Amino acid sequence: MAATYEPKNILITGAAGFIASHVCNRLIRNYPHYKIVVLDKLDYCSNLKNLLPSKSSPNFKFIKGDIESADLVNFILLSESIDTIMHFAAQTHVDNSFGNSLEFTKNNIYGTHVLLEACKVTGGQIRRFIHVSTDEVYGETDEDAVVGNHEASQLLPTNPYSATKAGAEMLVMAYGCSYGLPVITTRGNNVYGPNQFPEKMIPKFILLAMKGKPLPIHGDGSNVRSYLYCEDVAEAFEVILHRGEVGHVYNVGTKKERRVIDVAREICQLFSLSPDIHIKFVENRPFNDQRYFLDDQKLKNLGWFESTSWEEGLKKTMEWYVNNPDWWGDVSGALVPHPRMLMVPGIERKFDGPYTSNSASSFAVNESNQDGMVVPGTMDNPFTQKPALKFLIYGRTGWIGGLLGKICDKQGIPFQYGRGRLEERSQLLADIQTVKPTHVFNAAGVTGRPNVDWCETHKPETIRTNVAGTLTLADVCREHGLLMMNYATGCIFEYDAAHPLGSGIGFKEEDKPNFTGSFYSKTKAMVEELIQEYDNVCTLRVRMPISSDLSNPRNFITKISRYNKVVDIPNSMTILDELLPISIEMAKRNCRGIWNFTNPGVVSHNEILEMYKNYVDPNFNWVNFTLEEQAKVIVAPRSNNEMDASKLKNEFPELLHIKESLIKYVFEPNKKLIAGEVGK
Repeated sequence: MAATYEPKNILITGAAGFIASHVCNRLIRNYPHYKIVVLDKLDYCSNLKNLLPSKSSPNFKFIKGDIESADLVNFILLSESIDTIMHFAAQTHVDNSFGNSLEFTKNNIYGTHVLLEACKVTGGQIRRFIHVSTDEVYGETDEDAVVGNHEASQLLPTNPYSATKAGAEMLVMAYGCSYGLPVITTRGNNVYGPNQFPEKMIPKFILLAMKGKPLPIHGDGSNVRSYLYCEDVAEAFEVILHRGEVGHVYNVGTKKERRVIDVAREICQLFSLSPDIHIKFVENRPFNDQRYFLDDQKLKNLGWFESTSWEEGLKKTMEWYVNNPDWWGDVSGALVPHPRMLMVPGIERKFDGPYTSNSASSFAVNESNQDGMVVPGTMDNPFTQKPALKFLIYGRTGWIGGLLGKICDKQGIPFQYGRGRLEERSQLLADIQTVKPTHVFNAAGVTGRPNVDWCETHKPETIRTNVAGTLTLADVCREHGLLMMNYATGCIFEYDAAHPLGSGIGFKEEDKPNFTGSFYSKTKAMVEELIQEYDNVCTLRVRMPISSDLSNPRNFITKISRYNKVVDIPNSMTILDELLPISIEMAKRNCRGIWNFTNPGVVSHNEILEMYKNYVDPNFNWVNFTLEEQAKVIVAPRSNNEMDASKLKNEFPELLHIKESLIKYVFEPNKKLIAGEVGK
């Protein structure tokens, strides 16, 4: 038997869902020395209440976010020192896959690919990647088969759901072979038990029986399934985590086969209902596999055996739903014979009752939801605004690019995100011909994952986007007579003799960059000098961006509040909630040239953290260290400077000083939010 593996920091994806929540709660309970980080986007079939047994544990942390977000996943792996991933997150309901199969491809294949790629670039940090698949990848088992599918059996998926799971498996296998990623794959039978969303058959039948309503059976009910109780499955994953061998596949199976019609009859009996009256047959779903049957001997060789009988497990499940009838709120849409909970892409479940954590280590990140951002009213000038606007925005997956789209939505400005890569001229031309924009916004660029140190070891990629891509886009826009709003950086200056620290003398737009400490800054300074040859570009120098979303990992406040130690240097900074709407107004006014795109004045790290303590977390504390000490933990030096924002202030007199803007747009809204949560 292989040596026992001991993880330290485990990332469990999708752990607010059914199976993964039981695994998470079990590991938290049995291994208090493991740190468990949960990443879940809280889709319709997830519920934070599933994690109530874990939420007060000091070794538990919850992050709201999507595995499809590469930046977020990379940030979590590095900032949490993840060495083990248990990947449960997926769309799993076969009925849904017939109605919205592309969502399954995005979640199950693309999401898995994002995770694998993030693991690859950590450079050997990940010691186990456990990928959770399904018995359905084998396809239908012959009705008279005595021996089930073993781990080396051919994959023959028959529906869109199982096809996406098989596709994800192929990626996992490829990353194991190509990059040496230590992968393990599991393929499981049906699981049942408490907390399961009632689109699945057993909880659906129980909830319907509780109300005395008919139990709908697809076809004639002769289909056979194997059922495992959730706690037995959680134990199986505990065993695979510690004893599973890298590169192997493990079936998590049972010999407890039941026909669908028999399950329905047993549930009727539990509620003293007549099966003849309360069972109704409905139209079958497309190609409803007759049977899935697994050979689970390989897992048993690791020492796992199921311990819950079918009768005991079904009774426990029934009792839980009887005692928790409102766990999911309104689930009427799931109780119909053929539910389609995913007919609207991106549906997110709203929960009844708050979920708050008493643990200081718990936090929530929602990289896709910036609704907390304060967007000032439009500053339309009827004499300068064009009669019709349409924006083409590059940088859809980036922070600024995503926020721009939300502001356009709020202001009613038509926009589309560019599909082309910046360095591919033909793709940019195709975008412009398709969208026919009035303005182009470039919020794309390489800033590093999770920080600019990444650029030091990825110089060609950095040049390709930050220099070649930006210049190509500017040139294409010039050819078509389009104004390009270019979000650049002010991290190209550092305090010097002419601009000493604390003097109040800031760098002006015409000053030449003097900071070359990082490769990222070098590329930005280089492209800024070259792009001045294009008279159709408005360059906005952003610095240390901050927004009201204090859960966003790119937010400067979020970063420094999570550092063990921080330096304390005054800097110019950009409050995105105030300045991004101004950048849209600048496009309307046809502004060009270089602009220091910061709030007037400077603010130090300690001043920001003091505000954070006063407004958000009175128990927050921090430790300072020197630039020399900081240099020992970063690869490239960081830019520190004050920028003269008088040009922007003259154009927009209402622009607030940095400290005033911080209070108005960031800390006051978060103070109200926190107070509201406490009052629930």
